[in-house]
Amino acid sequence: MQKNEIITVKITDLTENGEGVGRSGAFPLFIKDAVPGDTVRCTVTRLKKTYGYGHLTGVLEPSIDRVPARCPLAKRCGGCRLQALSYEAQLAWKQAKVKNDLLRIGGLDIDVPPVLGMQEPWRYRNKAQIPFGYDKNGQLVSGYYAERSHEIIPMEDCLLSPPEFSLLTRIVRAWLQKNGLTAYRETEGSGFLRHLLLRKSFSTGELMVCLVVNTPFPEDARLKEELIAAFSGVPGFATLTVNLNRKQTNVILGERTETLCGPGFITDTIGGVRFRISPNSFYQVNPVQTAVLYGKALEYAALKGSENVLDLYCGIGTISLFLAKQAGKVLGIEIVPQAVADAEENARLNGIGNAEFLLGSAEEVLPAWYSAHPDEKIDVITLDPPRKGCDPRLVETVLRIRPERIVYVSCDSATLARDLRIFTASGYEVGKVQPVDMFPQSCHIETVVLLSQQKPKDQIVVDLDLSELDLTSAEAKATYKEIQDYVLKKYGLKVSNLYVSQIKRKCGLEMGQNYNLSKSDNARVPTCPPEKEAAIMDALRNFKMI
Repeated sequence: MQKNEIITVKITDLTENGEGVGRSGAFPLFIKDAVPGDTVRCTVTRLKKTYGYGHLTGVLEPSIDRVPARCPLAKRCGGCRLQALSYEAQLAWKQAKVKNDLLRIGGLDIDVPPVLGMQEPWRYRNKAQIPFGYDKNGQLVSGYYAERSHEIIPMEDCLLSPPEFSLLTRIVRAWLQKNGLTAYRETEGSGFLRHLLLRKSFSTGELMVCLVVNTPFPEDARLKEELIAAFSGVPGFATLTVNLNRKQTNVILGERTETLCGPGFITDTIGGVRFRISPNSFYQVNPVQTAVLYGKALEYAALKGSENVLDLYCGIGTISLFLAKQAGKVLGIEIVPQAVADAEENARLNGIGNAEFLLGSAEEVLPAWYSAHPDEKIDVITLDPPRKGCDPRLVETVLRIRPERIVYVSCDSATLARDLRIFTASGYEVGKVQPVDMFPQSCHIETVVLLSQQKPKDQIVVDLDLSELDLTSAEAKATYKEIQDYVLKKYGLKVSNLYVSQIKRKCGLEMGQNYNLSKSDNARVPTCPPEKEAAIMDALRNFKMI
């Protein structure tokens, strides 16, 4: 096979990014816009040692799951990678993706039920971040970035967003042009408007507009009044804010937000709980499926009314307040100051007095909190981390707290599987798994998992005279070398004698002197990292030492 060669390929699967996977002989090719079941013609564009990429030039035999893309910009935009795949096939692929990740990365061969999908998988987003800039001809444009670039694809209407978003965007574009205001030029770091951030409450119909600007909003009162007057003609318009972001960064929002009109927030209701949403708030973008997702989290938490709950990565308190209505006490931890302020206000709005919120990163705040409250019993911990999954320091503290149940809500099944491997190697078992389709037409999938403490099903009483043995049966099971070899082979981790000794001592297996300790009185002894501790614990179980 050579670059620019034209070949015919049968598509059998999709990559994580939604590219079709086909083979020429045994050589895999990744082909954008192809779907499983297609027979396609493609031009080979790039070749690596073990795989290559192709450009789709024609569909010779379409898959029975292929459907026409609704959006004419679907191929260029890249935001809806699965539009050419029927919704039923999308759900089946996402179900298989979660199952495969759990097996391949987490070592968990468990049944994954069908994905909970939407009745109408369009117009579901309650938030949009729309960049403004210029095309090659110097014309003002707004839309979405082309895949793997910062080229703005002009777009009048995104079919995942409410129709009002298109109207608000046109108003801003016309206002800029009329008043000679410029859009942001990324290469120069110049210009006025960078992004338009829009939010809608699906329960109240309220609309929020936030202008993300590179320079302060003009002092001319006429410009503000003109813009507010134009927005006021849009049903549901509730508030206008301006966020100043002068940094040359991919982060959308800066640190300072000013309210020009209205309260500076909108209010939404999910499952009978009201939420105040500000420009900086983390809030699930699909409110219909959020109710489904958090309903599952509440079901898995199995609260009876007296439990103490920790909600980590709590955002504006969405899960916290759901749980607080059926728990004894809920403590939420969140790193974004505005989100914590919103969470506290949300608790007040709903008359919930048993929810408290702490500001800071969960991986730093949780260990400090636990050190100050070592005797406080925690029954349930909920985790809703970012795409990168849980920080190892946080996992370590959760394992020290050892709640009866852990409810893990994940937006990335790969990092979910990685974290579940640690939890299951540390005495927890996966009880339930439920994928929920929060992002139809895209490759993303949300999953909620119940982890429970493993409990022995049977107990057998055995009389053993240890005086007849030179050492305990547990100690006789495996040498340090055998434990290290097991961990290296299964997990790809190298563990020192010191780490093995620490975990054996933790399990009450090693009572002698540790000869790996430093001779210095004030030497700092490294602590076994949580992922290595989990692997060593697994080895001890494998050799029936614990």
